Amino acid sequence: MGLKILTEHIHIPGINTFEVYRKHGGYSAVEKALKTMSPDEVVEEVKKSGIRGRGGAGFPMGMKWSFLAKPEGVPRYLVCNGDESEPGTFKDHYLMKNIPHLLIEGMIVSSFALGANKSFIYVRGELMYVIRILEKAIEEAKAAGFLGKNILGTGYDLELVVQPGGGAYICGEETALLESLEGKRGNPRNKPPFPAVKGLYESPTVVNNVESIANTPWIVNNGGDAYASIGIGRSTGTKLISASGNVKKPGVYEIELGVPVEEFIYSDEYLGGIRDGHYLKAVVAGGSSVPILPANLILKTAGGEQRLMTYESLSDGGFATGTMLGSGGFIVMDETNCIVRNTWNFSRFYHHESCGQCSPCREGTGWLEKVLYRIEHGQGNERDIDLLVDVAKRIEGNTICPLGDAAAWPVGSAIRHFRDEFEWHIKNPSEATRKGAVYMPENVLA
Repeated sequence: MGLKILTEHIHIPGINTFEVYRKHGGYSAVEKALKTMSPDEVVEEVKKSGIRGRGGAGFPMGMKWSFLAKPEGVPRYLVCNGDESEPGTFKDHYLMKNIPHLLIEGMIVSSFALGANKSFIYVRGELMYVIRILEKAIEEAKAAGFLGKNILGTGYDLELVVQPGGGAYICGEETALLESLEGKRGNPRNKPPFPAVKGLYESPTVVNNVESIANTPWIVNNGGDAYASIGIGRSTGTKLISASGNVKKPGVYEIELGVPVEEFIYSDEYLGGIRDGHYLKAVVAGGSSVPILPANLILKTAGGEQRLMTYESLSDGGFATGTMLGSGGFIVMDETNCIVRNTWNFSRFYHHESCGQCSPCREGTGWLEKVLYRIEHGQGNERDIDLLVDVAKRIEGNTICPLGDAAAWPVGSAIRHFRDEFEWHIKNPSEATRKGAVYMPENVLA
């Protein structure tokens, strides 16, 4: 079994309470950081760790912290993005529900490092029971002297607020989240200025996701170099993977970055293989917004190298033959899955969740959904495939936020790797619309 940084204690009975969490070493990072380190020293350890943001973009977290402006007399804020709206991703929810004090400890350490005296945890509104869990944990930490005024007698003050979100996918984008947090419609902002300069309430702000912040107690306690020694290359540390689909053991897994994809899918330690009697057809490796890969390309790169669970290996070859680790929403499909139907389903989601601010996204996502609908329902024609590619290209890179890209990439990659399946739907409309009928491509692995 690999090293567990976030989930080592998650199955201990009562770990969601302050007493049990404290008994197993909880809040020791707060004591170390506030009593023996300066804020700059904490930032330096995070930079040395090489940890990259675990929300999807994979930007170096320490570098992001170092960009934070520090004007005199202006407050700074840390905002934790717990919205987690990416289809196929549920690991932040898993952490907040089962070990809330890990996130609270991470928020205290990170807020201290950034000079923030008021910080926020933004959780999507559908998860009210998780919000209640976090609020209880905050009250416990405050009662024990780890939140509020003069924490542990160090002179550092921190107020921590849990804010219910608007229940919109767009609010997972950091500037839309800040708009929502301010009580406005969750529309993304034009950048620059970036949140590090003008974020929440027009003040310098850092936005990190739950998993990213939950790593900071371990980094403070063990050092950035120790964290950087885990993983491989620029993909350091561990990563939570939300695994779903046609596998024997779906769930949340903490892996050391660098595990071979084939091992992750087929070993008993992880997913246990494809369900009995079926074969691997395709994988969406990082949540619904990343390119889908057929079985042969998810296991090996185009150059024949074994593909690894890292940012670099999964993206090897670019979008022509690669994908992205993204948020770690690992969706596995066997040969009973229809790629056209799944792509249409993804497009329905993105059309519904577009904020409508940018016309390429507002109009383009609707086109993608409509054209995919008619192909899936036996009404398509040969021109529709190239029309989808054209619309996707016109959306990609032409919007304020990445939602447009997130809508375009699944469509483009599905056609790139499974064009024969789209053509089969168009040429065999009566067969394609028959319940349970699925085209079998040649690149399915037995």
